[in-house]
Amino acid sequence: MFKQYIGNLKAEFIGYNVQAFSKDIMAGLTVAAVALPLALAFGVGSGATAAAGLITAIIGGIVIGILSGASYQISGPTGAMTAILIMLAQKYGLNGIFIAGFMAGILLVLAGIFKLGRIIGFIPSSVITGFTSGIAVIIALGQLDNFFGVKSQGDMAITKFFSYFTHGFSPDLPTLGLGLIVILVMIIWPKKWDAKFPSSLAGLIFVLIINRFFQFDVAVVGEIPKTLFLPERLNIFKLPLNQFWDFFVPALSIAALAMIESLLCGASAGKLKNEKLDGDQELIAQGIGNILIPIFGGVPATAAIARTSVAIKSGGETRICGIIHAVGLLLSMFLLAPIMSKIPLSALAGVLLMTSWRMNDWKNIHYIFDHKFKWGMLKFFITMAATVVLDLTQAIIIGVAFSAFLIVVRLTDIDITISKVDNVRLQKIGIDIPTVPMHIRVAYLTGTIFFAVVEKLNKQLAQLEDTSVLILSMRGVPMMDLSGVQGLVELVTHLNENGTQVILTSVQPKVLELLRRGNLIELIGEDHVFHSAADAIVHANEEYLEGIIEEDVSYA
Repeated sequence: MFKQYIGNLKAEFIGYNVQAFSKDIMAGLTVAAVALPLALAFGVGSGATAAAGLITAIIGGIVIGILSGASYQISGPTGAMTAILIMLAQKYGLNGIFIAGFMAGILLVLAGIFKLGRIIGFIPSSVITGFTSGIAVIIALGQLDNFFGVKSQGDMAITKFFSYFTHGFSPDLPTLGLGLIVILVMIIWPKKWDAKFPSSLAGLIFVLIINRFFQFDVAVVGEIPKTLFLPERLNIFKLPLNQFWDFFVPALSIAALAMIESLLCGASAGKLKNEKLDGDQELIAQGIGNILIPIFGGVPATAAIARTSVAIKSGGETRICGIIHAVGLLLSMFLLAPIMSKIPLSALAGVLLMTSWRMNDWKNIHYIFDHKFKWGMLKFFITMAATVVLDLTQAIIIGVAFSAFLIVVRLTDIDITISKVDNVRLQKIGIDIPTVPMHIRVAYLTGTIFFAVVEKLNKQLAQLEDTSVLILSMRGVPMMDLSGVQGLVELVTHLNENGTQVILTSVQPKVLELLRRGNLIELIGEDHVFHSAADAIVHANEEYLEGIIEEDVSYA
C-alpha cells in the first residue's frame, strides 16, 4: 500500500512546474476563502469553538491532504459531522469530542488497512440521499437557537425544535435580523462571483460592517487564540480507558460518517478531475488526520465536497492546493483573529442554514420523485427519518437493511406468462407447422426461482388443462436455489403423472448445471432440453404426430 501511494505521488508530480504551482497557489487561496466561514461555522455548530473549526481545517488540510488517496481531496470540518458532535458535546463535553475523534481515527486507519474503501458501493444511492437530507435537517434544527437568539430544551435536535412550542418562543430581533441578512446575501449573490469571492464570506463581512455601526447586543464568536495548540485539547496520556465503551459507539459513528463522506466526495470529485480515488489510502489518510487533530484541539474532519469542487474548478493541479488552503487559513488565524472574534453567532447560523439547504442532493431527489420510483422514495424517507431520530450509524444500517428487504420482496415476484403456440409468429422465423398444436403450452419464466416463489410456480403451472406438453422457457431465470430445484422436480413429477410432458428451453448454463445435479434433467430426459422455444415446439409437435400415427397403426 505504501509503495502504491509513492507511485501515485510520483505520477501526480510528473512534469510539475512553476506554472502548475501558480495554479495551485491561486486555487488554494480561493478554497481558503470558501473554507474560512465554513470552518468557523462548523466549529461552533459542533458544540466546540470557532477556533477548533479553524484548527481542524488547517491540520486536516495539511496532514490529510499530503496522505490523501487523490490529488484533489480537501478535508476539514463538515456540516454532516456537526450532527454527531453536537450531541456528543452535550453529553460528554469538549473532551468527549476529542476522545471519540481520536478513536474514530484509529478505526479509519484499520478500515483502510483491511481494504474497506469499496464499501460505499454497497450503499444504495437513495439511502445516501436520505442520509444526507437527514443530516441537513439536524444541522438546520441545531442552529435555530443561535439564529433566533433563544435557548431551547432537550438533548436532540428534534426535541429542541418541539420545545419551542411547549416552552415558548421569543426571538431576539437584532440577532434574527443579522442571521437573515447573511441568508439574503447568500441567496442573491451572483453565482459567477461566488467562484472568486464566496457568498458566505461576503455575508459575514456585510454583517460585521452593520454591527460595527449599530453595536447590537448579540452573542459573538469570542476570542480566537493565535496558536496551533488550543488551550482545550486532547491529552493522550490521560485517556479514560475505563470509559472505552462509552465512547466506542460515538467513535464508530464518526468513523462511519467520515468514511462515507470522504469516499463519496472522492467518487464525485474524481469524475470532475477524471482521476480515480484510492479509497483505502484515503481512509488511512483520514484516520491519521483524525488521530492528530484532537491533539491540537480540533474536531473530527472529513473530505468536503464543496471545498474539493471549488479546488478543482479553480484550476488546482495537485495536493499542494490543499496545503496552500490550510496555510491561508493559518495566516487568517494570526492576522484576522480580532475581526473574526466579533462575528455574530446568528450570522454563522445563517451560513449553516444555507449550507444545510444546499447540501441536499436535489438532483437525485428530483430524479427519484419526478420519475415516481416508489421504493426509492420509501428508502429516502425511512433513512432520512432514522437519521433525524436515531444515531447516524443506525440510520445507515436501517436504510441498507430495508433496501436488502426490498430486494428479497422483488425476488419473490417471479413473472410467469403462459401462452398458446402462435403459428403466425413461427412462420415469420421460417418454421411452418400445418396445424396449430393446441395441446402445447409455453410458459415464460422471468425472475429468480428460490424457496419464496416455489408455491406460486406450482400453483400456476400445476393446474393447466388440455395440455399434453408444457415448454418452460427459462431465459429470464438467472439463478435458482435448492428449494427452487426441489420445487421444479415436484412440479415435473406431478405433471408427468397427469399426462403432461415437460420440455426445457433457453436455460442459462449455471441454472442448467444446478438442474443436472438435482436430477431434473434425468427426470425429463436430455432429449427434452432445447436452445429455443421454437425448436422445442417443433420437436413436441413431431412427437405428438408420431404418437398419433403409432396409435392409428396399432388400431388397424
